[in-house]
Amino acid sequence: MYLVVGLGNPEKKYLNTWHNMGFMCVDRLAKKLEVSFDKAECRCVTAHARVNGEKVIVAKPLTYMNLSGEAVSELVHKYKVEKGHLIVAYDDIDIPLGSVRIRKEGSAGTHNGMRNIIKMISTTDFPRVRIGTGKQTQLALVDFVLSQLTEEDKKIADVALDNAAEALLQFVEGTDIDIVMQKHNVKASAC
Repeated sequence: MYLVVGLGNPEKKYLNTWHNMGFMCVDRLAKKLEVSFDKAECRCVTAHARVNGEKVIVAKPLTYMNLSGEAVSELVHKYKVEKGHLIVAYDDIDIPLGSVRIRKEGSAGTHNGMRNIIKMISTTDFPRVRIGTGKQTQLALVDFVLSQLTEEDKKIADVALDNAAEALLQFVEGTDIDIVMQKHNVKASAC
């Protein structure tokens, strides 16, 4: 069983903001899996699929970004998700716009949603897909991550989101995380 979580904020006003890159990414994964977010559970909306005989749950927490760990923890416990079978996709201002960085484990960096997940599940030992947003303005951090993407930004982000969603698909297909990392860790200039 695999649990794939995309981080974001649930209200419509946040739909096309930088902080919703995780939601945008898992939306693309759900489309690839031909499933819909049609179930409400553990303070998330979820889509359920089967890939190569394995159950796959794709989730978008409804707890808002900073409390994402509460919902993720509930899902991990409900489905008894095994080590290495949870993966989280999210925005990252610390890497350039258009970059994708996949890691087996690690700290939360500057991301409050990831900090809360790590706190609630008591481990940093799970893969993550970081989608680069950079910080391209002089706005305060909170104002930047909640700002809308411009048309130009969307074009660059689109390539990164497709790459990240394909990485998630390979992960749930059972591809070794090292191979997923080699194929999908992409710098912005390569996009």
